[in-house]
Amino acid sequence: MNRLRQLYVAVVFLAALSAVATAQRRPTAIVGGTLIDGNGGAPVTDAVVIVSGKRITAVGRRGDVTVPSDALIIDANGKYVTPGFIDTNVHFSLYGGNTNERYETLVRYEHRQHEIVLEAAQLELKYGVTSVRDSYGVLPPLIRIRDAIERGDEVGSRMLVAGNIVGWGGPFSLTFSLIPEQNLTRFQERMNDLISQGAGEELVDLTPDELREAINAYLDKGPDFIKYGGTAHFGRPVLIGFSPAQQRAMVEETHKRGRFAETHATSIEGLRLAIEAGIDVIQHPEILSPREMPDDLAQMIVDRGIICSMLTNTITGKVWQEHLKLRKEAEAGAGKLALTGHQGVAEARDKTSAEQRRERSALGSNMDTRRHNAEKLISAGCITTIGTDNYRNAAPEFARGPKPENQDHGIGSIIAIEGLVELGMTPMQAIVAATKNGAIASKRLDDFGTVEVGKFADLLILVENPLLDIHNIRKLDTVLKEGVVIDIDRLPEHPVYYRGGSKSTGTESR
Repeated sequence: MNRLRQLYVAVVFLAALSAVATAQRRPTAIVGGTLIDGNGGAPVTDAVVIVSGKRITAVGRRGDVTVPSDALIIDANGKYVTPGFIDTNVHFSLYGGNTNERYETLVRYEHRQHEIVLEAAQLELKYGVTSVRDSYGVLPPLIRIRDAIERGDEVGSRMLVAGNIVGWGGPFSLTFSLIPEQNLTRFQERMNDLISQGAGEELVDLTPDELREAINAYLDKGPDFIKYGGTAHFGRPVLIGFSPAQQRAMVEETHKRGRFAETHATSIEGLRLAIEAGIDVIQHPEILSPREMPDDLAQMIVDRGIICSMLTNTITGKVWQEHLKLRKEAEAGAGKLALTGHQGVAEARDKTSAEQRRERSALGSNMDTRRHNAEKLISAGCITTIGTDNYRNAAPEFARGPKPENQDHGIGSIIAIEGLVELGMTPMQAIVAATKNGAIASKRLDDFGTVEVGKFADLLILVENPLLDIHNIRKLDTVLKEGVVIDIDRLPEHPVYYRGGSKSTGTESR
């Protein structure tokens, strides 16, 4: 009897598997929506998109496309279909930082890095971001989750990863955080090694030929692209990291392996050297220490077709409005102080250069310059993408206050797309930047980024027209990734410290 029961259960199970497989083989037809295909042309009304397996097999107006008789129909009438969004600069793993609550989080959660990464990938997907480039973090867990998502073992945004920023020494180093090596704990030293993966500050000491060998050894570990420190992370002065010959060697070896090379370079001449070395992508090109982008440098970026991954989420929207408010208050305070003359002895002294820098900082001059640089690059016609620096911060139990949503995973990417319009783009141009241009930056335009036959069916269905108001990208009805409808309400599937909102603090650029 038990044997018969076992056979019955096995037959039922196999039948269920067969039914699932049959359903998965059925094509899907998205019917009746207005298609915004990511190429920037006129929208297609009453469109049909046919998906078979993971890819798009037909696109066009209703009547021009034959809908298979066995197709699963998704009614998009009155709605808007776009490609999935792409964020070209995120940070999914924990790497610490020199603030107390982030350090404590890293110590407590380091052993759960793969869960932290997966949670972030699912949060991005929840908002319609179907692909990301992770340009700084802990390589082993990033690769583990990247590959699990690629195999279909896990649900999440498609991931391309860089691991370390080559030439930097990890989160507790001079190049990253202005922390000298002396007096580090063993844990901090170990974290520096885990993130740098043998491609840290020691590479600056190598000859170009030695550097070629080192870059290939790092590429053998599995990153999808190389990001190197054209300058140090931040500080005054912003020191140049590698010589022109060293940079050419790194870029050439990366290109030989069929991968893109990009840089973090936050001074005018540091960026110029990286451009001349042949880089493909610039992360946050609008950040040039306190300087405005020279016209000739902007034109060089445009002429060479270098992709500009911009931190638009940190210079637009609520953040920008708050900046204007604080600047006005600072100006009023400075004016009142000057009128009263109650500055005592300090009034008679010449201000030091450090005092002058602090005054400019209080007035937010660096943010004004960053926004001006972004507007200049967009106006000049550079290939723009969003690169949010969305990052994992302190766990809820350690955080001292809420983290601004503009760098939370998922919503931070949406805010960045909206910010492109504030900086001068049309809504259509912003959608192209967040889809097609993101795929170009990923070196994967043949696979995704636009709604075309042969490409992965990474698709969004929006309730309202984003071309009338870019904020309508928040009104998300359906997400498909590689032809599979995602249950976004269930994401993240296994929260680690996600609580449905922002729970940590700080902003960064990497």
